Amino acid sequence: MRHTVKYLIKRYSFYLGGDQPAVAWSERLRSSCGALLGLMLVLTIAKYLGDLSGIDEWLMASLGASAFLVFVLPGSPMAQPWAVIAGNTLSALLGITIANLISEPLLAMPIAGASSILAMFIFRCLHPPAAAVALIAVLGHVMHYRFAVFPVMVDSILLVIVGAIYSNMTGKSYPNKPVR
Repeated sequence: MRHTVKYLIKRYSFYLGGDQPAVAWSERLRSSCGALLGLMLVLTIAKYLGDLSGIDEWLMASLGASAFLVFVLPGSPMAQPWAVIAGNTLSALLGITIANLISEPLLAMPIAGASSILAMFIFRCLHPPAAAVALIAVLGHVMHYRFAVFPVMVDSILLVIVGAIYSNMTGKSYPNKPVR
């Protein structure tokens, strides 16, 4: 046998997550607790607002992915307030528009996803979970633009506010300060 097991594990561990950076347990817990508290607060407030206004749609499914960026990677450009709020809202608007224009989901979904990515580039608000918002609008047959405001924009704003409070209370700076 030419290569030892240790060599093979080292060489191929990349494919099994071996390229992931080591993260201290304190940071793992800080991030996970932040996501738990943040999602609980945002979803509770959104549910309450939905009940007050009589709107059944109070949750956007990609909120968990947005929470990952805000609480785990608060320094990422894709986790900044403009990226989260504008990226999600813009993608919802495009998804709804495409859903209204194209009735065939197999055509509407890729067009909605691709157009939301292009729009996020144009408006400098890249936020990966937002591309899913466009797909959700098409897949969910969302035909009214109110969805872009509530729950999408409202949930995004609430998530950013809770993320900023939590991150700054736990020693992480969020949002990023502009470089001068």
